[in-house]
Amino acid sequence: MSAAGAAGGTEIHHQHRDVTGGPLRPAVFGAMDGLVSNFALIAGVAGGTDNPRVVVLAGLAGLAAGSFSMAAGEYVSVASQAELAQAEIDVERKEIARHPDAERAELAQLFESRGVDPELAVEVARELSADPEKALGIHTREELGVEPGALPSPVLAALSSFLSFAVGAVLPVLPYLVGATELWPAAGVAGVGLFIAGALASRVTARSWLFSGLRQLLLGTAAAAITFGVGSLVGVGL
Repeated sequence: MSAAGAAGGTEIHHQHRDVTGGPLRPAVFGAMDGLVSNFALIAGVAGGTDNPRVVVLAGLAGLAAGSFSMAAGEYVSVASQAELAQAEIDVERKEIARHPDAERAELAQLFESRGVDPELAVEVARELSADPEKALGIHTREELGVEPGALPSPVLAALSSFLSFAVGAVLPVLPYLVGATELWPAAGVAGVGLFIAGALASRVTARSWLFSGLRQLLLGTAAAAITFGVGSLVGVGL
């Protein structure tokens, strides 16, 4: 036993990674989505035309459409989830006010189901229920899995989705904006971006950065190659 253990402290032997990914996860995957989809779009258009202005127009249109689509979808999704959660929190708040004894008994049963002695469970539930807001927090965390007053912001979620998608989507367009007339420079920039995005994604996976980077590079390149082939076939037929 360590000195800390002998002194009654708790010695920590390991730490866990954040399995939810935190804010890094949506940012990385949003940028990756923008990069793959817009690179594939540009490749498809470049396969069907030799006009770089058409390719740039398609890339910028894809960037704008994808970013706004992601933002709108994220806003509606998060807003709907938050509204439902808030409605259920209000229901729980009313139940605590109307039926305090029943809600206190429910808390005691919860603690008892976790292995707490029945008499101690009743006492803990009584102490916590003395503060309705504290009791509300426990009920909602246990029954709904949410924290009152800490619901996600749909505006922030929409803005984050917009920016992350736009950052990824603009990368394959940049070479054309600075004078490139062929797909290869855009493919090079996109390839580097795909590898970096995949490597960053390894922070929220159990894979190595090299594996994640190469996997994302391979998948993104395959998507672009397929759409390039489709564009070539369609372009020949027009």
